[in-house]
Amino acid sequence: MTGSTATTAGARAHARAQGGTFVACMPTVPATGFAAPPQGVAAQDLTWAETVPGGGYTSRRLAAGTVLRLTDLDGDACVSVLLFNADEPWERLNVADTVKVLWQAYLSEGHLLLSDQGRVLASVTAAASGRADAFCGTSTLARNAERYGDGAAHGPSPAGRELFTLAAAKHGLTRRDLPPSISFFQGVRVGDDGAFTWLGSAGAGAQVELRAEMPVTVLLANVPHPLDPREAYTCSPVQVLAWRGRATAPDDPLWSRTPEGERAFHNTADYRTARGLS
Repeated sequence: MTGSTATTAGARAHARAQGGTFVACMPTVPATGFAAPPQGVAAQDLTWAETVPGGGYTSRRLAAGTVLRLTDLDGDACVSVLLFNADEPWERLNVADTVKVLWQAYLSEGHLLLSDQGRVLASVTAAASGRADAFCGTSTLARNAERYGDGAAHGPSPAGRELFTLAAAKHGLTRRDLPPSISFFQGVRVGDDGAFTWLGSAGAGAQVELRAEMPVTVLLANVPHPLDPREAYTCSPVQVLAWRGRATAPDDPLWSRTPEGERAFHNTADYRTARGLS
């Protein structure tokens, strides 16, 4: 073998030289070192700061009360989200219950992301209006291979489900553990005939905030929406920030916004109390 990486010393020098190359697509460690904390958030409260490129993924375990903010930096992000109970991952996001229990299929501020145990995994505390999708899930290997010529996780046009599989493995989960996901920044509407209409992007700078209502494992895949009609694989970076906060309490208007939501919050609080989490 020849070249600068032929020796251990050469390989080390080469690796260290890459240190500043991909910073925009890697987490800031520690998160408290992030240069521009959100307004009103102390730097020491930051727990996650990362920029995920188009075609990328990430994951993290978050404490109850953590606020997770996603920002579409350039206007072409589409972030698919999965949530799991961090302690008992067989409890996970149930998209069907999330839309039917709350009588609303179009996610917006105030929507609750429910598990099949009737508990709130996270609440949507801010959302890019009209640009969320609880219908279509994320892209698949077969569909991306058909559309772009490749859908493999490490290929030029990775599918969301393939990236979720990698993210899940980091938390001891497998492909069979992956339920349907919800996506943000790219919306759809259902017509009277049942057909989906893709609404496109919420625009550069659009933000979504989720509040973890119990300890959760979050998986994120930033890939083009399955209904995106553009021929090219188009997806821009998303900024991920998280900071310490407080889970929703009875004094929060969201707690009693709907009878169904209030019941879900009581279920969640009861679970946290039984486990000594609140």
